[in-house]
Amino acid sequence: MEDKREIVGTAVLNNTTLLPGMLVHFDISDNKSVKAAENAMMKNVDLFIVTLKNQVDDTPEFDDLYKVGVLAKVKQVIKMPNKMTRVLVEVKLRAELLEIILDDPFIRAEVCELADVSNNVDSVVLEAMKRLIKELIADYAKVNEKITQETVKSLVDTNDLSQLLLQTAINLPINYAVKQEFLEAEDISTQYEVINKTLSNEIQVITIKNQFQERVKKQIDDNQREYVLREQMKLIREELGETDVVSDADAFAEEVSKLKASDEVKERINKEINRFRTQSNNPSEASVIRSYIETLLELPWDKTSKDSIDLTNTKKVLDSNHYGLEKVKERIMEYLAVRALQPEGGYSPILCLIGPPGTGKTSIAKSVAEALDKEYVRISLGGVRDEAEIRGHRKTYVGAMPGRIANGLRQAGFKNPLMLLDEIDKLGGDYKGDPSAALLEVLDPEQNSKFRDHYIEIPIDLSAVLFIATANDVRTIPRPLLDRMEIIDVNSYTANEKDHIAKEHLIEKQKKINGIKSEQLFIDDDAIKKIIVHYTRESGVRTLERKIAQICRKAAREIVENHKESVEVTTDNLTKYLGNEIYDIDPANLTDEIGIVRGLAWTSVGGETLQIEVNVMPGKGNIMLTGKLGDVMKESATTGLSFIRSISERYDIPEDYFEKHDIHIHIPEGAVPKDGPSAGITMATAMISAITGKLVRANIAMTGEITLRGRVLPIGGLKEKLLAAKVAGITKVLVPYKNKTDVSEISREITGGLEIVYVHNMDEVLNNALIED
Repeated sequence: MEDKREIVGTAVLNNTTLLPGMLVHFDISDNKSVKAAENAMMKNVDLFIVTLKNQVDDTPEFDDLYKVGVLAKVKQVIKMPNKMTRVLVEVKLRAELLEIILDDPFIRAEVCELADVSNNVDSVVLEAMKRLIKELIADYAKVNEKITQETVKSLVDTNDLSQLLLQTAINLPINYAVKQEFLEAEDISTQYEVINKTLSNEIQVITIKNQFQERVKKQIDDNQREYVLREQMKLIREELGETDVVSDADAFAEEVSKLKASDEVKERINKEINRFRTQSNNPSEASVIRSYIETLLELPWDKTSKDSIDLTNTKKVLDSNHYGLEKVKERIMEYLAVRALQPEGGYSPILCLIGPPGTGKTSIAKSVAEALDKEYVRISLGGVRDEAEIRGHRKTYVGAMPGRIANGLRQAGFKNPLMLLDEIDKLGGDYKGDPSAALLEVLDPEQNSKFRDHYIEIPIDLSAVLFIATANDVRTIPRPLLDRMEIIDVNSYTANEKDHIAKEHLIEKQKKINGIKSEQLFIDDDAIKKIIVHYTRESGVRTLERKIAQICRKAAREIVENHKESVEVTTDNLTKYLGNEIYDIDPANLTDEIGIVRGLAWTSVGGETLQIEVNVMPGKGNIMLTGKLGDVMKESATTGLSFIRSISERYDIPEDYFEKHDIHIHIPEGAVPKDGPSAGITMATAMISAITGKLVRANIAMTGEITLRGRVLPIGGLKEKLLAAKVAGITKVLVPYKNKTDVSEISREITGGLEIVYVHNMDEVLNNALIED
């Protein structure tokens, strides 16, 4: 027969071998294999399917593949929701791989069709082989209950040896490597040896396994005998008056028999129970052992709750409990969708919600637990400084107890709760150890299946726990700990979002807490807006809720004392309930001034505007910085001054000007510490204005770090800064060009009405900020 060579698209499978005659579907994720399958179906051409021999991370080469595969017709290609593609093929015949062509968009291979396997034995030997294989199939079906009688009958009724061997390889659960060996066989004798050897080995393995099961059954009978003897021993000890410790030990033993746990755990608890039995004359030691046994029995070793991952319900719960935070909700929905496609567990990232206080981080975690129908456990890590708080104390110490992680599982009662690690950025460390280092094992999916608590002393499986952490400042989280978590930013609420939250959630909640009926208290919309602007200054809504609670308490008193049917709170009588306004908006400058520039700052409670003032006076070249500035801000001022000196000729500044004048930079609210590089361009602009006498536009604010050569570098906290600018009445904001992508993600509610100018360098800053004569 003449060799028929052709170049065809190629799909590479891992741990799967296909055989001629199969109509089968398989799942693939490799993009090149998917493209090859789609091309074969679209053009109605053959697809060469070959099995991976060596595990590789990148595109496989010739030596990484088996040399014999199959040619198949692609019947169907379906995209699956888990980024997999399901391909249905009809396998036609064997083919030999001659060459791999690493091409785009998919791999091609030069293959040669292989002839059917040759019949190299006479008819008598063929008959003997056929009978022996059928006997092996019958024996295999006897020891393996998973093989159906229909399958056995179909195989036994096959008269052609070649078809019998092929159908046996297809229909029985045989390893892919054995199937590959069968596929590569050139003659019927080799195929027979492969199937004969495989079936014989499988029969032997399953027989041995069944023998082990018989031994286990016998052991259970022996345990029953031990139970009867223990009951007799119990009666004898009651006669001797040894009832307290013994009765407790028996109660513990009974709990162990019902405990869902591994043999290792049960063996350790039984060992402690036997020690406990011997301590009837030593009450203090008996008390220590009793506490340890009770702790071990209360831990959910293999007790799991059934997760309910319903994305529609999850979205409903998140929307009802939290307004806004769309990106956070979207990421959580994606996270839960991945878990839904991993019913056996699998890798899940540890989420860390980063944001200012009061923005709903803890309540988001609680809502996720509610949506998943999981037990919720909150572990507060703020101020924890002792490693033993995480890992537990060793039993040798007086008053030893398990760590917070083990206690959290004990509290949940299941091994798969949602565990919130609250305020993970507030962990401390001292001579007793570093608790953040102990958390590395807890949050590492590769290690936490064998977490060892010093008190428990038995490995605890934390792989099923859904960990969510919260923090206010990502900068204070130790780097190794941060690497194990996926950061989700929970941004500040806008004024409109706070207004909606107050109307939809907080007012009704506080009315209920303070015993006020819905119709007994009305707070009008303008009053709510005034509370948000003039009585609170925060990123979240905690202070806003406290102010609403204060109004409710005073309204409750009025209703009781003055027998009022209802109370109405408006902007006119708001001071009666909350006192004078606490905060006043620092408005944009009304007139263009020299040496005064509005900067934008980020704080842990939101954004603020900073008015930077510069005065120049005769002196000896000193630079003075006041307003409780940090080291970074002082360095930014020095950098800005050096840049100004380098361009002094451009602004006709005399060479000896800086030697004969002092420059004073002041940022008001001198009692409040300030630091960070983002005021660099603001201070430089104020200094140039003061030195040259040029006016700065009143309606402008800016933020950005300056370099020695005048480049403008990107900054963080842009959403909060733009929000502060808008509240202050600023209409034009200068932002580093490299922050353009950040601006595109900020809602129109904040950016609407702001003219945002993206700047590359100080020349562009000065052109926009200074008014030329």
